[in-house]
Amino acid sequence: MSVNPQAPLLNIANALTVLRIVLVPVFIALLVIDAESSGAGALQPLESGEGLWRWAAAVVFFAAMVTDAVDGDVARKRNLITDFGKIADPIADKLLIGAALVMLSLLGELPWLVTILILIREIGITVLRFVMLRTQVMPASRGGKLKTLLQTAGLQLMLLPLAVIAGWLADVAFWIMMAALVVTVVTGIDYLVQALRLRRAAKGAH
Repeated sequence: MSVNPQAPLLNIANALTVLRIVLVPVFIALLVIDAESSGAGALQPLESGEGLWRWAAAVVFFAAMVTDAVDGDVARKRNLITDFGKIADPIADKLLIGAALVMLSLLGELPWLVTILILIREIGITVLRFVMLRTQVMPASRGGKLKTLLQTAGLQLMLLPLAVIAGWLADVAFWIMMAALVVTVVTGIDYLVQALRLRRAAKGAH
């Protein structure tokens, strides 16, 4: 994905990326308000007027993930790929996913071990790709799309007031997150292997 030097910094793709970043504190605030109004981690029935903040947080998360799906397509189709977009887009993704993971762990709904392992992988590989970007482009991991899909689906389900909808969905959400954890770790190892191969190839070329 090459940068278009003629693409203006202020374009629709970059605007969507910035919007996703702006939505992160809004998302966090909604979860905090919900926790304070109903008790941390508690899911109250909608009939009592509680749980609406949790629904709002889930909607904001969904809207933010939609911008993630749209901004890349818009940038490619309209040739609006910029240096800012290439840096800001993955950062926006990690901020949103990271916020959801940490908040769910703070609420006692997701084991901290899952959050810590996913965050270590996401932050570590993002830094690695930025470092490698100076000399070489690392191709996307083979399981990258599956990893993102599982993380997004699992977090979206966990963010819903599942006790209001159907209790069994909580189990489904948990096991999707477990699958996401496995794929996240495996793809992280795959990235490290790719980086080592690229480094060896570069040394061999010299």
